[in-house]
Amino acid sequence: MSVVSDQAGVVGDWLARGRRVARAVLVAVDDSAPLPAGAAMFVTAEGEIEGSISGGCVESAVVHEATEVLDGAPPAVHSYGISDALAGTAGLTCGGTVHVFVHALDEDDAAAVAAVANAVRAGRPASLATVLDGPRAGATAALIPGGDARDDPAIAAPPAFREEAAALAATPARRADVVARGVLRGVPPLLARAVARDAAGLLDQGVTTIRCYGADGATLGADLRVFIRSFAPPPRLLIFGAIDFSAALAPLARELGYAVTISDPRRQFVTAPRFARAASVHVGWPDEAFAAGRDRFGPRDAILVFSHDPRLDVPALQRALATEAGYVGALGSRRTTVERNERLAAAGVTPVQLARLHAPCGLDIGGRTPEETAISILAEIVAVRAGRSSAPLRETAGSIQTRP
Repeated sequence: MSVVSDQAGVVGDWLARGRRVARAVLVAVDDSAPLPAGAAMFVTAEGEIEGSISGGCVESAVVHEATEVLDGAPPAVHSYGISDALAGTAGLTCGGTVHVFVHALDEDDAAAVAAVANAVRAGRPASLATVLDGPRAGATAALIPGGDARDDPAIAAPPAFREEAAALAATPARRADVVARGVLRGVPPLLARAVARDAAGLLDQGVTTIRCYGADGATLGADLRVFIRSFAPPPRLLIFGAIDFSAALAPLARELGYAVTISDPRRQFVTAPRFARAASVHVGWPDEAFAAGRDRFGPRDAILVFSHDPRLDVPALQRALATEAGYVGALGSRRTTVERNERLAAAGVTPVQLARLHAPCGLDIGGRTPEETAISILAEIVAVRAGRSSAPLRETAGSIQTRP
């Protein structure tokens, strides 16, 4: 999230100084594009630019549209496709089409963006919802789990949005509140409730997408589009066992955006500098490690067991397979895997749970060293998370990039 955090810092400073700012956000991608949906670029009335939509392909055209909306043009979705050879038109060279929504931030929208910017810089998850169609196109709402709008008496949100947020806040696993003033003002109450509910659900999954609603806000309609950008916390990777393979895998996982924790009851092992440099370390047994995690594991998270000790791996895998973690893996030979599966079954792990276990974990790339094995395991984690086959790209067809 470092790039987003840096961008949030710059934009937050602009807004704090009262700058007039236009926001261009990539709301959808057809086929291939350099950046995923959610990429954003901000342009001030003074011509300052922060962020990118396409890595350079269509930036000039987007800046022109941003300048137009700052001069009074209405907000709109603009599409850019394959560029005409030698025509000098703005377009993508990678064969896809991007759809970019450009709007000027009014005082209310700026408050929502600023609230999300502050949350991102503080390392908190947040969601930003933007209406793309109709008379309220450009209206923007911020939803930040764990926040409490009552802490700031200046904050005022539409009653329908606040009511839905309060209902979500009553559920401990999905506590949320509205923390931007005046957001989604003027939209039907049913739409405000639906957007608040969907934004919270999508943030749980770390998904950025467009939701469609009826003109009155009905969830089965298709009259209004709302783009919901999720700034989810980094996915978590919990590794049991302070061994060479953990030391090799942790820094690579961190580069992929994971918040990594290595757990081992042997203090003298897990507190060694080679582990602490790349991960948070936890001294204790598996039950204590899961209790220390506090939050539940979700589909974006992964749990690995590298301990090679039945006293650790059986209880660790029992707890891991009872979570909603998207990937649970265990290191070991095929013989070790068979014996461990027998112990797990004897301990009460069901066949359905056992089918979720990736063991031996990793892809068959012939890895022998800890570093090669780490690449093998992380490649499988990425493939499972994306729902892909792990086959060589030259043997597959269709889009290379994953769609949520």
